[in-house]
Amino acid sequence: MRVLSSIKEYQPEELSSGNIWTALRLPSRGTKLFELIRLGLPFAILDQIARLLQVKREVISKAICVSPRTLARRAKADRFNTVESDRLVALIAVLQETLALFEGDVSAAKEWMTSPVRGTGSKRPLDMLGTRVETKAVFNLIGRLERGVHVRFDSRLVGLCS
Repeated sequence: MRVLSSIKEYQPEELSSGNIWTALRLPSRGTKLFELIRLGLPFAILDQIARLLQVKREVISKAICVSPRTLARRAKADRFNTVESDRLVALIAVLQETLALFEGDVSAAKEWMTSPVRGTGSKRPLDMLGTRVETKAVFNLIGRLERGVHVRFDSRLVGLCS
């Protein structure tokens, strides 16, 4: 019995607020979010997301289809353009849903986002955020997993920014 009492109970890593939008200080919807996307999100958001997911900024920039040269220009301008901001917001939304799927466990969410997943044709969900169609497929997969629905995916579909 002493052995069992010395084992720590597993506690998943959680965001302090439980909400990625709050942690990033971004509105999750509404006109303020629309304005931020149109204006372009600040470059610093990239590092915040990378830190949260515990990956390099290049992983995030590749996920939103931003080349290294473009990334350097955005760093200099300190702002993303509208399209890139829209993709970043899509990534944040997917990450929020993934965190909900894994009950706030950041490590589990990161593992799922950065690993090949059967329901995506063995692609990493993070690599499926370059287009709205792929992003919607990831959202649909998360919804099906939440409901315990068997998932299949056409593996012939290919990402556009790979």
